[in-house]
Amino acid sequence: MQITRRNLILSSAAATLSGLALPRKLWAQTTLNMGDFEVMTLSDGSLTLPADFIFGPMDDAALAPILAEAGVDRNAPLTPPCNVTLLRKGDATILIDTGAGFAFQDSAGQLLDALNAAGIAADDITHVLFTHGHPDHLWGVLDDFDEATFFNAEHIMGEIEYDYWMDPNTVNSIGEARAAFAAGASRRLDSLGDQITRISDGAEIVSGLRAKLTPGHSPGHMAFEIASGSQQLMIIGDVVTNDHVGFARPEWTSGSDQDEALGAATRAALMDQCAADEITIIGYHLPNGGIGRVTRANQGYRFEGA
Repeated sequence: MQITRRNLILSSAAATLSGLALPRKLWAQTTLNMGDFEVMTLSDGSLTLPADFIFGPMDDAALAPILAEAGVDRNAPLTPPCNVTLLRKGDATILIDTGAGFAFQDSAGQLLDALNAAGIAADDITHVLFTHGHPDHLWGVLDDFDEATFFNAEHIMGEIEYDYWMDPNTVNSIGEARAAFAAGASRRLDSLGDQITRISDGAEIVSGLRAKLTPGHSPGHMAFEIASGSQQLMIIGDVVTNDHVGFARPEWTSGSDQDEALGAATRAALMDQCAADEITIIGYHLPNGGIGRVTRANQGYRFEGA
């Protein structure tokens, strides 16, 4: 793996510090080469979440030293970044997830700006792959006219995930806090109609790019694997949603997972695989473009950014 470019684009919006106008960070772009693939991460912005969204099920006494080492305030809101991955190989330009769009949180939904600054138009996208159907990954698939944002693309989602969000019973069974997730997902997927292709575990999207079922965060959550010679990269979506406790104690249940026990089991197994096989990962909510390695540390693992 070789990172070839990491850019920070500055917006014209300004903050004032000691009388000086400082441009606000708008989005980050990181590019690396992986065999025949050019891999780029683009920021869709960030989210603002209550701390208990992740930490709620955890034991506070055991959690405290991990958060202290990471410099994280247990009671402060969490502001995870959102990293959308773009792959290029031959004639294929592949987007993995579509960001939050305009209707979720004001701090997110910046993907089109990021693509534009990278010189990529919406109609350049040939494939859109979804890790899962949560708002910050799916809702950017439609524009503010309820039309497909990436109108030339084939849209691809795991069949378990698709069936879950299209089931009319999901909105009533998912729980009040996530009911809007279900309503929003089913409306967007329904609007895409026959633009969606459903795939199963192990499906090959293009040569060298395969889907990997990683359930728990959502029922049919998918990761995507690239293999090129001895090099391996895995886009892990939301298997890990932070760079501290999710690595230090992957077996702990997280409030961000719909099936907390299954999410923890999937996370622990994936961390073991990535560390043992030295697989580069891209995490949707990990810092600095989300690219790095999993290494063993103490009782768990550590994320080492590229």
